[in-house]
Amino acid sequence: MLGAAGLLTLVTLFGLVAGLAREWLLVDAWGAGARTDAFLVALFLTEAVRTMLAGGVLSSAALALWQGRDASARPGWLGATTLGLGGLGVLLTVTCALAAGLLTRLIGPGLSPADHQAATHALATLACGLPALLLQALWAVPLQAQGHFLLAGLGSLAYNLPAVLWMAWHRGQTTEAALSWAFVLGAILSAALLLPSATRAGLAPAHLRWDGAVLRELGRRVAPLLGSALGGQALMLLERMVASWLGEGVLTLLNLARKLANLPLVALLSVNQVLLGLMSRQGGAERLTLLRQGLALNTLITTPAAIGLMLSAQALVLLLFPRVVGTAMLGPLLGWYAVALVGAGWNTLLARYNHAAGDTRLPFVCETGGNVAQALSLPLLAWLMGAQGIAAALLLGVAVNGVLLLHLNRLWREISLARLVLAAGLPLAAAALIMPWWPDPPIWRLVASSLAGVACLTLLAAWLRPWRPAAP
Repeated sequence: MLGAAGLLTLVTLFGLVAGLAREWLLVDAWGAGARTDAFLVALFLTEAVRTMLAGGVLSSAALALWQGRDASARPGWLGATTLGLGGLGVLLTVTCALAAGLLTRLIGPGLSPADHQAATHALATLACGLPALLLQALWAVPLQAQGHFLLAGLGSLAYNLPAVLWMAWHRGQTTEAALSWAFVLGAILSAALLLPSATRAGLAPAHLRWDGAVLRELGRRVAPLLGSALGGQALMLLERMVASWLGEGVLTLLNLARKLANLPLVALLSVNQVLLGLMSRQGGAERLTLLRQGLALNTLITTPAAIGLMLSAQALVLLLFPRVVGTAMLGPLLGWYAVALVGAGWNTLLARYNHAAGDTRLPFVCETGGNVAQALSLPLLAWLMGAQGIAAALLLGVAVNGVLLLHLNRLWREISLARLVLAAGLPLAAAALIMPWWPDPPIWRLVASSLAGVACLTLLAAWLRPWRPAAP
């Protein structure tokens, strides 16, 4: 498990670096102004689809269906789903192209007429990559079922690489049209990497046949996950709406805090994807053992990373974003996000525990409960606490989701919850207490924060020992 997760983490890290380079190059080429805003509005839909697919919307549902079929039935299933999802991607492309003007006005209502027109043309082009993104997520399923995660993990790097190379070469001469086609090329490349493995798994032209029963079965499994993912996107929109009422710069700081807090998700998503493949092949008792190991491993990954980010936030902003001003509240914001990150890691694995058994509805119900709690509390907490209230509402939603997952799965006595809470809570509380006295020079702050993270990692590894099967 650790070896597979480590390899997947490595390739996913390359994709993350390419994504960060993409954003930096975009601002460097066009500046942080209306032109960049317009392109990001155009990119929103394809990025939302890619984010949901990377989060397991398709693979979590399809993996159990693939595992539930014998070897003779799998080629037919793969062919039917390839035809269905490819057709769905083409339909989405045509819809987005026809409604591009309406969609960009909905996503970016404040754009000027000229910027709105540029975003409309870019969105129509970017939508051409949607079929490839859907097929890439589907063709990763046979590999994940075999425990092979490396090739599938290269998808993010393949998607971002053409755009990064194009912007690095052309810099300020980059045009919206050329950059949009670079992203389409990246989507096609990410799918093409998996086509040979899909062919070896049984995909052939003769199997590209319409099978309504197969597609309806997949749709029933995907629907709860899709609803949950769409709920998350709606919450992000609500966060931005509320943040826009809190003053200038709040949106920027929230965005920076989210990006920094998402860095540990590279390893976290890798671990949980590996665990999903392992748990889908095991029975009840073995699945519980993997769940306990996975929760310990999640804690071991997220807690030191959260501490390092909390303590180094100001230094990272000064070094990576020297032109961003007014970052005093970033440290407290990241503190809330760091705690939420640990809880979100647990929740993701608890949901994977259900996905491995073919149950996608219960995690959807639990996450919906958490989303409702976050949405209801967000305006009030933002009014009481300002920008920190938005992060506090996220933490509340994560907590409600986790409690529901534990309660409805009847796992209170099956996992060492108190041990996990202490293992994560004590270091996070200590980091919050020492944050005001941390060194000010950016380099020294980074060094001290890294040492604190390493010390936390060492202590938690000695305490949790996730490489050993955990007892009830």
